[in-house]
Amino acid sequence: MNTAKPHEAHPLSLLQTIPGIGNILSLVVLYAMHQSDRVPSGQACASDGRLVTCRKASGGNRVGTSGTKIGHAPLTWAFSAAATLFLRNTPQGQKLLSRLEQKPDQGKALSLLAHTLGRAVSDRRKRTTAFAMHLFLRT
Repeated sequence: MNTAKPHEAHPLSLLQTIPGIGNILSLVVLYAMHQSDRVPSGQACASDGRLVTCRKASGGNRVGTSGTKIGHAPLTWAFSAAATLFLRNTPQGQKLLSRLEQKPDQGKALSLLAHTLGRAVSDRRKRTTAFAMHLFLRT
């Protein structure tokens, strides 16, 4: 793309190998994640993208949830949009969604898919390799 900085062309092309992430979503993810060392793990990427629920605990007991505004809202939108586009464009995605719906919290299947895509994006940025569908579907 013409709007991406030249030194970020390779990470941009790696993000576009993930099904569901096109030109616009790859730019949003690339510029919202800033630096890959800021989010060192897949879970940190999911947390930064508001794809997990923050827990409030005291003395080892869970008291409730808090911190719904922690993280980047554009990443939440980007990963949710990528999840729906992933389902629309790949037949393997439909099978994965039906498998996620079998879990006890079936209403959150699309959120679980967005979380998994967020972890895949973090992995692509850390390893600098292209997306592998067969590895993604093992999750």
